Amino acid sequence: MILCSNPKAQYLAHQAGIDAAIQRVLQSGYYVLGTEVKAFESEFAAYATSKHCIGVGSGTDALHVAIRALGIGPGDEVITTAHTAVATVSAIELAGATPVFADIDPKYFTLDPALVERAISPATKAIIAVHLYGQPVDLRAFSELARRRGLKLIEDCAQAHGALHQGRQVGSVGDIAAFSCYPTKNLGAIGDGGMIVTNDDALATRCRLLREYGWAERYVSHISGFNSRLDELQAAILRVKLPALDADNQKRRDIAARYDAELRSLPIELPSRRPETEHVFHLYVLRAQNRDRLQEHLKAAGVGALIHYPVPIHLQKAYLGKVRGGESLPETERAAREVLSLPMYPELSEAEVGSVIQALRSFAWP
Repeated sequence: MILCSNPKAQYLAHQAGIDAAIQRVLQSGYYVLGTEVKAFESEFAAYATSKHCIGVGSGTDALHVAIRALGIGPGDEVITTAHTAVATVSAIELAGATPVFADIDPKYFTLDPALVERAISPATKAIIAVHLYGQPVDLRAFSELARRRGLKLIEDCAQAHGALHQGRQVGSVGDIAAFSCYPTKNLGAIGDGGMIVTNDDALATRCRLLREYGWAERYVSHISGFNSRLDELQAAILRVKLPALDADNQKRRDIAARYDAELRSLPIELPSRRPETEHVFHLYVLRAQNRDRLQEHLKAAGVGALIHYPVPIHLQKAYLGKVRGGESLPETERAAREVLSLPMYPELSEAEVGSVIQALRSFAWP
């Protein structure tokens, strides 16, 4: 089976460096918020062209801490998309705030700024703009909207490490940004991990307090916080992988270009690239009218295509009828019926890519 993503292949590609990094941490005797975390935070901040990086336990925690650091909580609303991993909405709820949904742009699958503006209410405090599948949102439009309406802009970069908007790294444009290092991500750990980046000194200080019980000095809490710390092992592994991120993203773009060239004659809609951006293809997502039959055909042919995401958040049992804006999201619901993610990771061989293409071509297209 050709997997849709393959974290083990990423480990094997960097095995010597990762094994050495793990041994370095094990021999150090220091396993939480030590020198590896500090070094990785400095290195990732430089990569992301941001002043500060704060390592936390997961991408969900990164969003949660970012929301809390902005002072957003009970009684406040945060507008986001229902076409995303549920973690985006979970983080809003963890902060005690209320999620509100707006529909997506059908061409790029990301939040539509005009529809976000219609969803703004007196309780709205922030927008979480999700750079979905590796495709940046229209940051120029969202930055202008947030400035004009007095809102905070949070970038959810969980799927977009290294993506660019008008030459700028995603995560460096909004007030604050969250990254996930779940193993399947473009920059993945071997376990959970996440980062917050910001250019705001006060926000960075508050994030560091929040992630560890509000401690400014050990055992003394200055604010109410909790425990969400990136551990030394994951930081050391991420330090090995970070220098290869741009090259790995280029491999993803090369695979995407081959899919584009060899699938364009089929009756499917291939991924679009937003102008003035650089897509990093965390996922290669197409649209097909007969998606479910196509997925079954690919599975029988040994191709592990997946659906990201099969049930929009506003239609899931936990949120059905409970979130403002969920009453009318036609493009979100259409995407859930039509999207299919093809195998996409840097270690895919040319032969494997060819097998995926051949499996698609052999489907009994109507």
